[in-house]
Amino acid sequence: MGLAGILLGLALLMGLAFRGWSVLLLAPLAALMAAAFSGEPLLAHWTQTFMGSAARFLAQFFPLFLLGAVFGKLMEDSGSVAAIAAWMTEHLGTERAMLAVVLAGAVVTYGGVSLFVAFFVLAPMAEALFRAASIPRRLMPAALALGTSTFTMSAMPGTPAIQNAIPMPFFGTTPFAAPGLGMLAAAIMLGFGLWWLRRAETAARRRHEGFGDPAPVPVDAAADDPLVRERSLTACEFDPHEVHGGVHARVPPPISLAVMPLVVVIAVNVLMSFVVLPRMDTQFLSEPRWGETSLAAVGGVWSVVVALAAAILALLAATGSRLPALRESCDAGANAAVLPAFSVASLVGFGAVVAALPAFALVRDGVLGVGGSPLVSLAVATNVLSALTGSASGGLTIALDALGPTYMQLAAERGIDPGLLHRVAVIGAGTLDSLPHNGAVVTLLAVCGSTHAQSYLDIVMVSVTGALIALAFVIVLGGVVGSF
Repeated sequence: MGLAGILLGLALLMGLAFRGWSVLLLAPLAALMAAAFSGEPLLAHWTQTFMGSAARFLAQFFPLFLLGAVFGKLMEDSGSVAAIAAWMTEHLGTERAMLAVVLAGAVVTYGGVSLFVAFFVLAPMAEALFRAASIPRRLMPAALALGTSTFTMSAMPGTPAIQNAIPMPFFGTTPFAAPGLGMLAAAIMLGFGLWWLRRAETAARRRHEGFGDPAPVPVDAAADDPLVRERSLTACEFDPHEVHGGVHARVPPPISLAVMPLVVVIAVNVLMSFVVLPRMDTQFLSEPRWGETSLAAVGGVWSVVVALAAAILALLAATGSRLPALRESCDAGANAAVLPAFSVASLVGFGAVVAALPAFALVRDGVLGVGGSPLVSLAVATNVLSALTGSASGGLTIALDALGPTYMQLAAERGIDPGLLHRVAVIGAGTLDSLPHNGAVVTLLAVCGSTHAQSYLDIVMVSVTGALIALAFVIVLGGVVGSF
């Protein structure tokens, strides 16, 4: 009965979330259903297990949601993202339209701009390029997905994406875990994705397929769609409703000033991870007043937080005078962080209740027995949970909350570098999360004026197939030579 309750809870969560119901309501309801089938105390699981786990997630990661959303909104309102897109368009031109869209998305998201901010700013640029180059509109979502939500989210070492931060407290790693393997995985994802898009473009030209009809609705209208908004809240750290908040600069900054905050994010992240924090005396963290923790548990988050804060200050120094309404832009960014953070925290609470049920032992043993290698079973666990929840960050946290200590023990017994666990977990979470019900997929299709029937196959190829190939490569090579 207990296992049936877990499966029914998951089915309820998936089915109603796909129909636009709020995860804030669904997650506790699904958790209580699973607990009821196991004969467990419902109120205790809600107030102690569910809320305790959700609160711990917020305590660890809300600073990243907050600063990431504020930084993304300031980059948008200052015109910096638009300036980068315009520079890419000018220098690569219509003959390299596909590459321009992919690289523009990669630059801004690796530099810390929120995925959804990138969608709304880059979609008009992609539409203009694709129209001029006579490339079908249906390929726009895949090009944007490849640049914004594949290798820069899960493979590139040092990426400030929330998905790359989640494993750090569990494995004691930094944002630069397994950098060599991450770079190779990123090259595979990018290379495979560009090959597929070029192949699709060539096939469309042979059929004399042009850009197609104008978009049925304006790009910004997608942010006001309640169904799009509800599905998107667990997929990214930015509430799309706040895209309309703040006031945009009338004239974008020069490209040098536009790119500078992105460079600051990367540079400060490196300095904090490898120079500043290792030299700090952090023995005080072991005291009860600081939660009896360690630098290994919090250092990774500290690095990204400081990097984003420094980038915000750099942006204000370089382009703050161009912001017509600084307070409104900051408020919109702060507000945009709240619902996504609480939505993902609710998924984490659901996972904590499930992991606390007696029947979960069957699930845990089944997962750990997959493939015979901890790397394979970790990849399967993050893949499956991210697919079921439609959220890479939610599925990743649920998996590591339930199984993280077990994997650390297995890693110690088998001599596996925790950095390798980190990189496998993050890449695994960023593969099957891109199923049709994923909020990023739904939002991207709406922003591009396309549909699942028209564009989803290409999204699958660049976001799922390429990532699975890269994941298999990392597991095999990491298992043979270790982490590097």
